[in-house]
Amino acid sequence: ASQHSSPFAALRVGRRAAATFAAAASAERDPLLLRVARGEDAERTPVWLMRQAGRYMAAFREYSDKYPFRMRSETPEIAIELSLQPWRAFKPDGVIFFSDILTPLPAMGIEFDVVKGKGPVIASPVRSMETVKTLRPIADPDASLGFTGETLSALRRELQGTEATLLGFVGTPWTLAAYAMEGKADKHCMNTKKIMTNNPEILHAFLEHLTEAITVYAGYQIESGAQVLQLFDSWAHHLSPDQFAEFSWPYAERVAAALRQKYPHVPVIFHANGGTGKLEQMGSSVASVIGLDWSVDMEVARATLGRDTIVQGNVDPMVLFGTEASIVEVTNKVLRQAGPRGHILNVGHGVAQGTPEEAVKLFCHLAHESGSLFGTAGTKQAVGATA
Repeated sequence: ASQHSSPFAALRVGRRAAATFAAAASAERDPLLLRVARGEDAERTPVWLMRQAGRYMAAFREYSDKYPFRMRSETPEIAIELSLQPWRAFKPDGVIFFSDILTPLPAMGIEFDVVKGKGPVIASPVRSMETVKTLRPIADPDASLGFTGETLSALRRELQGTEATLLGFVGTPWTLAAYAMEGKADKHCMNTKKIMTNNPEILHAFLEHLTEAITVYAGYQIESGAQVLQLFDSWAHHLSPDQFAEFSWPYAERVAAALRQKYPHVPVIFHANGGTGKLEQMGSSVASVIGLDWSVDMEVARATLGRDTIVQGNVDPMVLFGTEASIVEVTNKVLRQAGPRGHILNVGHGVAQGTPEEAVKLFCHLAHESGSLFGTAGTKQAVGATA
């Protein structure tokens, strides 16, 4: 065994025991968001926000102004605190652990840094078959990504006995491949698309490697205590429907299918930024929940996907900069269009820096009160159930 894995050996056993206990727990004792993600009965619409732990919070900035990003996300004590800050302040129904979709890349041999004002930067992009062949598998996540397991295990213990659901997350193979090929955010995704159109075999080989690695990493998060797992396809908007069908969808589906098979008690959310142009295809996903960005009307999404599909979303995060009246109007419209069953309220993209904290608090409060909005408090039924 690796000399680095021994400190986490006991944690690994403890996490698996916790996961087994969670699987055996009765549904009535499970937290609200987890029940809704499974399609079970619920008394109201649950809520959480993508990027709810972020620089819009003064408490968060006390850390981000002092410590670089990777130190914050890879130091369990800091990551735990940042994950819990929005939960303490606004009581969302989901607590997503503070990390990044690029976090597993160094374990494969792809180093990155997050530069203030620029975002993630990969100094040595992956653009050749030779480079793809040198990449490492994630064979022992306890050794290479142990801080993730430690953070999630501690959060699960902290949330035990509360109504909060602990969420883990990973980037999809396409999104990670595009980041690693570009080396940074690029509005045209030019380097990746040149490879896609000239040497697609390189991209497919890279996607194959990432699919295997991300599946292992996501499973590690679940065994560490994550109760729901979200797949972020953050760069889906760079793809046409045909490109999405070839270079993103099948690989993301393989990750989701593997997780559903191995961890059937853990719902998987698939959120594609720009995926609402591919809704017909996404409706056939093996994922438990389809995350919607804000560019589609919730009523249209419901009609396209079918009322039995559990959805998440999809308020435009810029709405949170508006007046109290406008936040109430837009959020309640989404709640009504989604209906009282099979819906997790969220923003359609991450909370933006500068968002007033009171607006996030109001957003969560509207979900907390959503049972009375429908007049069904305590009587919501499972998705697909007859009234």
